[in-house]
Amino acid sequence: MGTPEFALPSLEMLVKEGYDIAAVITQPDKPKGRGKKPSMPPVKEYAIKNNINVLQPEKVKTQEFEKTIKDLKPDLMVTVAYGKILPKAILDVCPYGCINVHGSLLPKYRGAAPIQWAIINGEKTSGITTMYTDVGMDTGDMLLKAEIEIPDDMTAGQLHDRLALLGADVLKDTLLKIEKGELERIPQKEEEATYAPMLCKALGCIDWSKSSREVHNLVRGTNPWPGACTQYKGKMMKVWATSVFNDEKHGHKPGTILKVERERLIVACGLGMVEIREVQFESCRRMCIGDFICGHRMDEGEVLG
Repeated sequence: MGTPEFALPSLEMLVKEGYDIAAVITQPDKPKGRGKKPSMPPVKEYAIKNNINVLQPEKVKTQEFEKTIKDLKPDLMVTVAYGKILPKAILDVCPYGCINVHGSLLPKYRGAAPIQWAIINGEKTSGITTMYTDVGMDTGDMLLKAEIEIPDDMTAGQLHDRLALLGADVLKDTLLKIEKGELERIPQKEEEATYAPMLCKALGCIDWSKSSREVHNLVRGTNPWPGACTQYKGKMMKVWATSVFNDEKHGHKPGTILKVERERLIVACGLGMVEIREVQFESCRRMCIGDFICGHRMDEGEVLG
């Protein structure tokens, strides 16, 4: 059970390892693009190419769906970013339970957007946790973990891709240990739990009164979606890449453009300064700041936001 690209490596692993996949269950097709044409989830596209039965229930808390799952007679269920909370009746169908692949080091960052929030909050590490799914929001007993470092310039998109591959590896080890009866269930400590709510477009609006480190983390944590943004002379400007110029105090108004050079744009934050490296204006392509400055005037002293 999975929907987005994050789930693909895990599904591919199950196929390559020769597991008998009774069905792939994913979210319904959704309108996409300007034409609003129905678009298949990535997991569905892969399943069709590999002749795997695909189910796309609108609702999972129905007797009809429960009967469908029981008729498949699965030994075990795997969920990876499926996007729906499963009822106990479904979770109880499989004798070996339901295993979830989660993109954080639980119990930190339960919820819909653990990858993005880890970067926005400036975490230095992230990872994958496999767990037994229960009726709560990522509250089940943990099984295996694998940890990776988050470099200072890594975006949410890059961390997503790393964790998707790592998730497949951890899932593979988890299933082998389940078969051998070697896994220990580790209850989560509720007092250590944090949450990672779903992202919205408004989250990407840069607050220049924040520190340079916080602004930099927001830019990379919202890349590729929803993208960090600000305003320059009344026009929307997306900020795709930054670096921390310094963390020092200064006397400038937050958002003030302090230096415009051929390859550099320095902006004051509430504490410290950031260097903007890649931008995109409305109806324009993304470009490095050097290319943008060559064709557009940006004035020192102007205030962003």
